[in-house]
Amino acid sequence: MSTTLADVIAVLEAAYPPALAESWDSVGLVCGDPADSVSRVVFAVDPTESVVDDAIASGADLLVVHHPLLLRGVDTVGAHTPKGALVHKLIKAGCALFSAHTNADSADPGVSDALADALGLTVLRPIEPKPSQPLDKWVVMVPIDRTDAVQGALFEAGAGRIGDYSECSWTVTGTGQFLPGDKATPAIGSVGALEQVSEDRIEVIAPRTERAAVLDALRTAHPYEEPAFDVFELATFPSSRGLGRIGELPHAETLREFTARVAGALPSTEWGVRAAGDPDAMVRTVAVCGGSGDSYLGVVSALGVDAYVTSDLRHHPADEHLRAGGPALVDVAHWASEYPWCAQAKSVVDAAFGSVPEWHSRVSTIRTDPWCLSAS
Repeated sequence: MSTTLADVIAVLEAAYPPALAESWDSVGLVCGDPADSVSRVVFAVDPTESVVDDAIASGADLLVVHHPLLLRGVDTVGAHTPKGALVHKLIKAGCALFSAHTNADSADPGVSDALADALGLTVLRPIEPKPSQPLDKWVVMVPIDRTDAVQGALFEAGAGRIGDYSECSWTVTGTGQFLPGDKATPAIGSVGALEQVSEDRIEVIAPRTERAAVLDALRTAHPYEEPAFDVFELATFPSSRGLGRIGELPHAETLREFTARVAGALPSTEWGVRAAGDPDAMVRTVAVCGGSGDSYLGVVSALGVDAYVTSDLRHHPADEHLRAGGPALVDVAHWASEYPWCAQAKSVVDAAFGSVPEWHSRVSTIRTDPWCLSAS
């Protein structure tokens, strides 16, 4: 049975959930039929013309990129436009295009994990953690002879999952009491007669997004016309997902040595690797943010790191950051900072499909950094 584009997308979206994308972003399938077979995949940072041509020439069925081709609003993908021409070229060649952008930035592991790994850092936490998944705790009272049925319905609706464990719950037995009114149709007892019933108190957690499904399952499976239940919104905590990463070097080294480490770890570009700060200052704890990261200058200063590696740093923000006593800065090319992610994404897909006959994947070696010339 062949691997379909839908199969590959499912694996990519499990690793880089679309829900993690920033609100302004555009991620996912750009073109391609989810029912088509896929056996050759190319990974790249940018869907430039040269990358698209190379993918098609190699017989790729799918091109997976970090940067979206159609990020801003468009009203045409006509072949007379640069981006439209690429879409037409891909469709005619039978090559799908898929992007994982800020969802890959915030995933665990994600873009900044790949950058940190390339630099030899042990990752400690995100620069800006996303909150843990919003959860509800459901407390349901049910006659003890119907506990299994109600509990099973809650599990089927998505409740009771904690990490790698499923069907998690806690139960204690007590006594329920009720007095059916004149218009009631009690499953147990009689109208006008006070009833006491041995009941189990079931406690489970469920994603808040599944609240409607869990409630429907509860009402459908419960024998009472008016089930007794409580729903508590649980507190959220910082998660391992989020933008940027804080990490540690195996041992301290000078900024001069660390800058050389960065240059040796990332693909070379005309942009190069630039550092700002005392060349002899010692560096051990490092913040990294693949892509443009000057919006986090204030955040990393408050975190007490020794250096911050990112891209697209501008003159005035960098100067003001250093004058305010912020950590040393290491500025690298945007493309170079995100290129290590390509190998990470490839490993995710290969883990799922690498044993499939005739499966082939590769990272494009084409440098898509726009800067092509430098002089000094």
